[in-house]
Amino acid sequence: MIILGIDPGSRFTGFGVLLVEQDRETVIEFGVIRVGAASDQHLRLKNIYDGLTEVIERCMPDQCAIEMPVYGQNPQSMLKLGRAQAAAMLAALNRQIPVAQYTPKEVKKSVTGNGNASKRQVWYMVRSILDITGDDDGMGLDASDALAVGLCHSHRDAPRDAGGGYGNWAGFVRDNPGRVR
Repeated sequence: MIILGIDPGSRFTGFGVLLVEQDRETVIEFGVIRVGAASDQHLRLKNIYDGLTEVIERCMPDQCAIEMPVYGQNPQSMLKLGRAQAAAMLAALNRQIPVAQYTPKEVKKSVTGNGNASKRQVWYMVRSILDITGDDDGMGLDASDALAVGLCHSHRDAPRDAGGGYGNWAGFVRDNPGRVR
């Protein structure tokens, strides 16, 4: 299975594409869509949509996981992040790719074990989990966050309902008999 992870932003949208085979994740591609400082928010959204559409056409993901904006001090900033998230979701949904959403705390906890981890801690753990060595590969914090979203999705058994988590332990045990002792 191929998972596209997305960290939406109104100026920088990170993406990461993972190949998941058995219990192993391998990086196919990662990067950042830089929409720049264009004053027209509509053009920024189009750039996000177009950039992710190119990634989707190139990598053909089976699933998409996106980080959802859940907090912020500035309502205008939250509105812009929500719009960026919507543009990213539409790029996947228009190609019939299911989309799952995860909160920043869920993503951080999945990758680092700590829901309050810093971006630098996430960057470090993503590189460790995916066995990425060397600091000169150009992986910035936006791309590592996107890969973390993809890892979170992979660790949550992506083929099941892409809408969210289990309602109770019985559902988890039923779907994961080998993971319960």
